[in-house]
This record gives sequence, C-alpha cells and structure tokens, in this order.
Amino acid sequence: MQRKIMPDIIKKQTISSLRPDNTVLEAATMMTSANIAALVILDDDSKLVGIVTERDLTRRVVAKGLPPNKTPVSDIMTENPDTLAPDDSAGDALELMQSRHYRHLPVMDGETCVGMVSIRDLYIASKSTLEENIRETEAFVFGDRYGA
Repeated sequence: MQRKIMPDIIKKQTISSLRPDNTVLEAATMMTSANIAALVILDDDSKLVGIVTERDLTRRVVAKGLPPNKTPVSDIMTENPDTLAPDDSAGDALELMQSRHYRHLPVMDGETCVGMVSIRDLYIASKSTLEENIRETEAFVFGDRYGA
C-alpha cells in the first residue's frame, strides 16, 4: 500500500506563517515558540510565496552577519518553493526531498497550505512501514513453525 502525505504521514495542521515584510527575528521567534524548523511565507492574499527554514537563518543571516531585527524574510526565503499535494505518495516526497536536499516541504490543497512535511516525518513513516513488512514476512515465513 502506497502511503499518502495526508492523512498517512501528517494530519491537517495549523500552519505557522509570516508575510514577506516580517523580519528574520520574528521568524526565528515564531519557530522557537512553535518548536518548528520551517515556516511558510504568504502574501496579502494568503498565497504561498516562500519558505524559511532554520538552515536559511544560519546560512543567509547569521553567517553573513545580517541584522535579524532589520532583515525582512523576503530577503532570505526560498521563493516559489516546491510543494506536495495531500495525495502525493510518501515515496515520491522522499525522492524529491532527497534529490533536491530539502528537509521541509509545504503541503498544498489547491491554493491553501494545509501542512508542512519534514524529512523526519517521512523517516518515521518509512521506518514504521519497514517494520510492518518485516513482521508480515516473518509471519509468512515462520508462521507454520510456531503453530500460527
């Protein structure tokens, strides 16, 4: 069975988002408060225009000595990010994330961001699927030996 991003990997989430003119400091504060590593950037019409991650904060702000309280997230965000749909498979998502070196991808239902999937979410789901497959294989192979 091919697992779908929603609802198999993640459930519908409350999305943390900012506007392009919010500061990097506001982004870091929001990520810390929500205990997340990425957030989406939405325009005035609530359309996805970018994504900001912890990696962006360290590489594009801290490492370059930019002032976080004055730098808008629009200066450091990844514009027009790749996205996933709720019906996309976990395997396809993992392949995309691996090939493009992503750790987070927004999940879009039409024009609305309904979730954020992380490489950790996919790892946990993959691990669970592998463990389930091993149990099923062991039951098939060894079932008769143990009276099953």
